[in-house]
Amino acid sequence: MTPMIEPDTGFFDPEACDISTFETLIDQTTDLANLPHAAEVQHNVPVYDIAALRDALNVKGSRRQIMAEWAHVLRSGAGIIVLRGAYADTVVLDDATKVYESIIAAEKKANGGGGDHFATAGSNDRIWNSLQKLCETAPGVFLHYFANTAIAAASEAWLGPNYQMTAQINLVHPGGGAQLAHRDYHLGFQTADISADYPAHVHDLSPSLTLQGAVAHCDMPVESGPTKLLPFSQLYLAGYTAWRRDDFRASFEERYIQLPLAKGDALFFNPAVFHAAGANTSPDIHRMANLLQVSSAFGRAMETVDRQKMCVLLYPFAREAQRAATLNPHETAAAIASSAEGYSFPTNLDRDPPKGGLAPETQAAFFARALETGMGADDFAAHLETMRLNQQA
Repeated sequence: MTPMIEPDTGFFDPEACDISTFETLIDQTTDLANLPHAAEVQHNVPVYDIAALRDALNVKGSRRQIMAEWAHVLRSGAGIIVLRGAYADTVVLDDATKVYESIIAAEKKANGGGGDHFATAGSNDRIWNSLQKLCETAPGVFLHYFANTAIAAASEAWLGPNYQMTAQINLVHPGGGAQLAHRDYHLGFQTADISADYPAHVHDLSPSLTLQGAVAHCDMPVESGPTKLLPFSQLYLAGYTAWRRDDFRASFEERYIQLPLAKGDALFFNPAVFHAAGANTSPDIHRMANLLQVSSAFGRAMETVDRQKMCVLLYPFAREAQRAATLNPHETAAAIASSAEGYSFPTNLDRDPPKGGLAPETQAAFFARALETGMGADDFAAHLETMRLNQQA
């Protein structure tokens, strides 16, 4: 049964999302017999023993067979895979943990530490762009940390070669509360209204552009709050418009699963899987995971364009057209869309945090806001320059 699309438009209607269709999809079961490379299935999630597969991952033919199985699970199966023992030697994780703890301490001293998209303030410590920060602080540790063929194979299985790695450390302390159920980047980081503005086929495409992962830096029993996951939920195509609804979140809370992880395990999932960090109810486990967000190489424009310069040049003309009413609002919006940057990412989330939602303000949104408030051209140009500087690494 297909989620409801508005008649003759090709768009999902949030009000028409059908919870019974969703629950039919998530009621499926995973059959281990159909997964020849999996060691076992836990709560419908296949678990892969990397110690048994590591040599095969170094041979092109067998590597492709394993990757094809992983891709099938991520797209059409449970949507989640666990790589048991992704790190055969966890010493490098201990080395990286020490570096990350020093970065957390330094950032707390400097600015109070990083915020989070979904967690309650103060319940965790977050390092934005832990990828670059580890490389800058300890390049030798970085080298051995990411010289991991299992992580590389999982990334390539979903995204193909030439993927782009990013990472964020999340350290959840005892007493840290659970997140609300959500989907992730790209469409999951848009507001409900903006998500609904994207055609239905883009909702199907969005999950193929990103892979979500996590490397366990410590043992994570269920009481420490490992990620709550809802297997098969990525199969509901309208989920990006549905996940904020109370009935879908209630279904998630009734049916989610949690998988205990050991230090050195890695977990990957389709970003369209409904998920949320769990509550850390342990008395003494400080749950640290390196959250990997891997992106497709194809998320690039063909030409480099200086959109900031274009905006500065266009703004006085747009103001004059507004005063003279020579363009209607729809025409002005079309001109802005062809010149200003309309997407918040990539950015530096330390300096450019989300505002009023899950994403920072875009050039296009600021351009429209400046026109609405009558901002002067010099102030407009100065703010654009501040935005540029805040986005830099």
